Amino acid sequence: MNSSPTPLSSSEIQDHKSKTTHDEPLRQSPEGGFKAWCTLIGGFLAITAVFGYQNAFGVYQDVYVRSHAASAQAVSWIGSTQLALMVALGLPAGKLLDLGYFKVMTVIGSTIYVFSIFMLSIAHTSKYYQLFLSQGLAAGLGAGLVYVLVLAVQSHHWRRFRPVAMGSVITGSSVGGIIFPIMLNNLIANPNVGFAWGVRASAFVCLGLLIVANILMTANPPKTRKADPPKLSVLFTDGAYIFGVLGNAAVADWGLFFPYFYFQLYAIVKGADPTFSFYLLAILNGSSIPGRIIPNVLSQKFGVFNTMAFCTFACGILIFGLFGVDDSVAALVIFAILYGFFSGGFISLLAPGVASLVQDESEMGIRLGLAYCIASLGILTGNPIAGALLGETFPWWRPIVFGAVSGTIFRKHRHFF
Repeated sequence: MNSSPTPLSSSEIQDHKSKTTHDEPLRQSPEGGFKAWCTLIGGFLAITAVFGYQNAFGVYQDVYVRSHAASAQAVSWIGSTQLALMVALGLPAGKLLDLGYFKVMTVIGSTIYVFSIFMLSIAHTSKYYQLFLSQGLAAGLGAGLVYVLVLAVQSHHWRRFRPVAMGSVITGSSVGGIIFPIMLNNLIANPNVGFAWGVRASAFVCLGLLIVANILMTANPPKTRKADPPKLSVLFTDGAYIFGVLGNAAVADWGLFFPYFYFQLYAIVKGADPTFSFYLLAILNGSSIPGRIIPNVLSQKFGVFNTMAFCTFACGILIFGLFGVDDSVAALVIFAILYGFFSGGFISLLAPGVASLVQDESEMGIRLGLAYCIASLGILTGNPIAGALLGETFPWWRPIVFGAVSGTIFRKHRHFF
């Protein structure tokens, strides 16, 4: 005679659910699809507006220094603070991504960022505090709530082609680095336009790009058995992860952005035609487009960190090569092309490199955010150190040696990854 099954108590039901949840296999992110391509395109546009615009800071560096608004060191603090905040805020932004606040944070960050550029357009170039508050602090804050989020969210849509997808998105920084330097140089130098309306015009371009980007992008968080992102204390016990990031932050980023800040000024001081020099940043950023794609493709064969180490070593050697670069058009263009390619490779491989160390996809935002937060230390201090070494008399050999050495040393840290 069959007996009826004994009903489970509420505690047994809860234990059964908990066991089932923890035993079920993790669901991986999907590969591609309509939403994935929309998010990739939207991320590309967002990176063009935030990181791409900051790649044009060499224009502001040149304008502020030659107008005697401040010393090269003081001016570089504006760009370094902006760039450092953009990556440092990836830590809280990444955690918020893991918690499901992607759309909210990108809209808030985009609004702050565009507002800060409009505020810069009404700032006086002779008043340093106005430039620092609008372009350094406010723009950095807004960019920081966008940059890491739109990179990390790609991992929600791509699995096998994640390095290529992230590399394609960050290519937007190169496109922006072509558009904005040419646009700003020509508008600011035009007496009928000037600084205020030149900056204002660029703000409208950023506004349009970010509106479209926020419409296109969506998050598709994977369902994993981890209820919460890991604590920071746990991440700091991961030796491969933390020592690799420290090597990048403490060394490589010190010198990596030196040409992006100072190359236009370097060419003009050396005697190059100012009209030609206005296009050097565009050439440098333009050549980084293949640099942000080809190394990502090669990394699937040679390994992400091996490829990253080679790109960084090449950047250090090229900065040493500035000793042989004077006002020759050919020499300046060759340096811009080569440095743009290899620096673009390093920048684009950092996010896929960190992603390859993620143990569970629920950790993607917090791990990528912490990595960029640590990297911001080198970004914040590197260019002001170069500016201090440059001083008022422009002994270029000092920042060149500093930037080149900090780049080549990173190669010795690659085994930590």
